[in-house]
Amino acid sequence: MLVDLPGTMPVYAASMIPFVQWRAAVFAGIAAGIFATIVQIALWLAFTDELPEILHRDARFAAAIVMGPGALSQATPRAPVLLAATLVHFALSIVYGLIVSWLTARLRARSSLLAGAVFGVALYALNMHAFTAIFPWFAASRDGITLAAHVAFGVVAAGAYRVATRGRG
Repeated sequence: MLVDLPGTMPVYAASMIPFVQWRAAVFAGIAAGIFATIVQIALWLAFTDELPEILHRDARFAAAIVMGPGALSQATPRAPVLLAATLVHFALSIVYGLIVSWLTARLRARSSLLAGAVFGVALYALNMHAFTAIFPWFAASRDGITLAAHVAFGVVAAGAYRVATRGRG
């Protein structure tokens, strides 16, 4: 007979929560963050003539999360902005990678990739629409290229987590 202790999660509920392998999830987030950036740059190259300006613009947007709105100015020195943007990008990539890993840990391969794509769309909505209440400058990044990069992030995070945990309990 199963007995639940007061203040603890019922045994049946605990068995429904997927176990996440932390190192694999962190790897998935970093891999997805790198790949999504490559996708975004490739799409900018293919469909705009705004590089490198658009990359620097988006770096200023990310840096402004931690540096404040002063980072949005082109007069702000580029090196600190790029460093802050990189740190923000990878910190968020790791957090989002952990979430994708948790969501997809018990899914089969195709289902996890599809869930990753759906997560990417939801992440785009969160980052480019909901978070603009706090960081309004991100509204300028609302476009198909940014959506594609977010979908790529979700798919790669789910796939990288599966690859990193293959053969491990």
